Amino acid sequence: MQLGVNVDHVATLRNLRGTTYPSIVELANIAVEHGADFITVHLREDRRHVRDDDLYALKKHVNVPINLEMAATEEMLAIAKELSPEFVCLVPEKREEVTTESGLDTKLLYDTRLFIISELQRHGIKVTLFLDPSEEDIACAKRMNVDKIELHVGAYCISRAPQELEMITRAAQLVHEAGMICHAGHGIDYECAAAISKVKHITAINVGHFLVCEAITQGMGNAVRKMKDIITS
Repeated sequence: MQLGVNVDHVATLRNLRGTTYPSIVELANIAVEHGADFITVHLREDRRHVRDDDLYALKKHVNVPINLEMAATEEMLAIAKELSPEFVCLVPEKREEVTTESGLDTKLLYDTRLFIISELQRHGIKVTLFLDPSEEDIACAKRMNVDKIELHVGAYCISRAPQELEMITRAAQLVHEAGMICHAGHGIDYECAAAISKVKHITAINVGHFLVCEAITQGMGNAVRKMKDIITS
């Protein structure tokens, strides 16, 4: 199983005081040195953490794939086409939210998203949709011809309820049967990672806030190495 490390909240710490530190590139490279397979960043429309120049610095100075999370807008499409990250994950976005609260509603803005997906793929970028573990949404994603699904596993990470893990397991099976690659993300800590890593057909997880918090006391390298050991054991 692969590990994507989201460095958004390294930028959050930096932006709190308007400084140049901590360096998002330095922390990303530490994560890579200790097992991160790719780096994930969410360029929000309000630029509350990661900024445009961060994307280009990461693309230039980090030697693993970049997974760009973004809303399905013309502005973000133009940025993605110029940056040319290896992966783009389309996510829902609300200005008032603290973090991404749910997966995409695939019925909303269907034609707009379909256009953006086709444009990204035309430029050689693999496209992921961030979805709740819903059979209806997975079926819709298949019709949209995306490459991957990232399952929103936040409900399980909060509740630790067996039925939530069962929903994730079933959704991962549906993604696989539809011919798409399945990832998972949102709210994952060490305990959740251990459980999710055992779910068949989930090939990667994205972890961000938890690892940045762990890095404060344990160091980013130690936190990433522990997470990678858990999901590959």
